[in-house]
Amino acid sequence: MHCKKRIRDYGVKIGRLEAGKNNSITDVAGVTVGHATIDDQEWKTGVTAIMPHQGNTFQEKLIASSYVLNGFGKTVGTVQLNELGTLETPILLTNTLSVGAATEGLTKYIVEHNKAIGRTTGTVNPVVGECNDMLINHIRESAVTSEHVYEAINKASATFEEGAIGAGRGMVCYGLKGGIGTSSRLIDLTHGTYTIGVLVLANFGQMEDLNVSGTPVGHSIHDHLSHSPNEPDRGSIMIIVATDLPVTDRQLNRLIKRTSTGLARTGSTIAHGSGDIAIGFSTATKIPHEKPIEPISIPSIHEEDLNPAFRAVGEATEEAILNALVTAETTTMRDGRVAMSLIEAMGRYGLTFEE
Repeated sequence: MHCKKRIRDYGVKIGRLEAGKNNSITDVAGVTVGHATIDDQEWKTGVTAIMPHQGNTFQEKLIASSYVLNGFGKTVGTVQLNELGTLETPILLTNTLSVGAATEGLTKYIVEHNKAIGRTTGTVNPVVGECNDMLINHIRESAVTSEHVYEAINKASATFEEGAIGAGRGMVCYGLKGGIGTSSRLIDLTHGTYTIGVLVLANFGQMEDLNVSGTPVGHSIHDHLSHSPNEPDRGSIMIIVATDLPVTDRQLNRLIKRTSTGLARTGSTIAHGSGDIAIGFSTATKIPHEKPIEPISIPSIHEEDLNPAFRAVGEATEEAILNALVTAETTTMRDGRVAMSLIEAMGRYGLTFEE
């Protein structure tokens, strides 16, 4: 990963399980992430691209699923994804009013790389998620274009920056500066060691609710900011889960539901105005676009093997959110107020992560 300090660098260890080599969603072999960031006087927004594998995702689809914790969101592509249980494009994240532009760019990208689409085969199902960055970004004047989609995809790498970058540039989380965060966990089963990686676009929560490994950090910060009201939770979170665990789309749906445990441990109440959505995919099986002669074999674990995976995805979600908070830098909002980074806020008021 890049040189920013992450939550573990401050002495905070989340959960029991071991993290992957980079403690990142890209610890799942083949997964890469790229950003395109727009940062000027008017616009602070962008696009983040999650590439599920290094081949042609339309030709080699992956087992996939999505789960809605709270549906106050404008995600594209999840209807077909859940109906068929497969993912056939990269996953893009951006701001709410740029979903159309990101979808157009992603569709253009996939069509360029698959000449049969719309001619001898069907169409394509682009998957795009969003959060509302209007507190920082001039969201009404959409800045995202197809070029930013291509930039994010072309920059995709196993190492990438977290915090106020890409789609996370204008996000606010728990009244502090939010953005992109990631984490991973390893699970040992009798038939092998598997990786579960999580990436979040964190833009939710009320300051008083923030917990860091059980410490009510947000309440302490809010007490020092008594002049500042605790605003309603009108944000969102997109949670992207990648794994090499061999699962069916039904099992994967059960797995991504458990992202809610990590989300809750940071303090989220999954509020009315918060679009909280998880999208997951497994790289263990590739489903060919062209129908083969023989039936497709899809290996899957036993249901009892899901328990350690449930723990892993909860831990990785919790840590990914905290990584988003500690790597994002303080940013001035449109109304002149400041969204402080978690670390700056704690340092300013002499707070620690220990009670």
